[in-house]
Amino acid sequence: MLYRGAKSPLVRDMGGFKARLNMPGWLLPRPRDHGYGPLAMVVESILEPGRLIAMHEHQNDEILSWVPEGVMRHDDRATGRLVTDSGHLMVMNAGKSFWHSEETLPSDPPLRMLQILVRPHGLDLPPAIQHGPIAVAPVNQWRHLVGPEGGTAPFFVRNSVDFFDLRLEAETKTAFPRAEGRHLYFYLFSGSIKVGDIAFGEGDQGIFLSDDTLELFATRSSLIVAFLIEPSARTARQGTVGDYPKIPRPYLARPLLRLLHWRNRLVGSV
Repeated sequence: MLYRGAKSPLVRDMGGFKARLNMPGWLLPRPRDHGYGPLAMVVESILEPGRLIAMHEHQNDEILSWVPEGVMRHDDRATGRLVTDSGHLMVMNAGKSFWHSEETLPSDPPLRMLQILVRPHGLDLPPAIQHGPIAVAPVNQWRHLVGPEGGTAPFFVRNSVDFFDLRLEAETKTAFPRAEGRHLYFYLFSGSIKVGDIAFGEGDQGIFLSDDTLELFATRSSLIVAFLIEPSARTARQGTVGDYPKIPRPYLARPLLRLLHWRNRLVGSV
């Protein structure tokens, strides 16, 4: 079964830093969790040039930083300064404790990125950070960037989640990644696609509760990310961001989203 989620109206605007929060579990008709298995949350982050997010702590979050537009300048107490852009990827395996900051310089272009929160398989694991170049993706082919520890992907998280991205040319058809026993979540970063007879636009998301083949067609040139998730994987649910205690309870998800959509229609699109 495929469920579509419209562009999330759940946005935190902190002055030069805007975060749009996407909850995979909230796409289901009767949500029981804001996440789905090990995938806790997908955050689209926008930083204006010259914006600093001061040093802060994460615990029990596995954080993927995927930066297709702009430059994200990172600093931490373990490795120091690192720069992530369209040619690099960062994974923070926060574990027991990891402190870092993020910023853009006044001379930098606007930053638009995804920060992906994965639940680890256990609490208070050893902290680590991964950062490095990523291969140029062939057009119209999925690029496998992150997978479980010990797998074949160039970066890892400590649970059963695989992460892919794809630049798909207009009027092109392909299939989503698939693996036995895994379910699919995807997010359309830009462009427009059709999955069967269901249309998806920028910021829309979908969850497919099957490991069957699922095809998509790009009606415009599109940039898409996809996750293969083991829904029954053992998870630790105490992440600083991914399982923040003030996230609304699942039974409030649909009323809250309806309210926010109506509010945004009244005050103008966010």
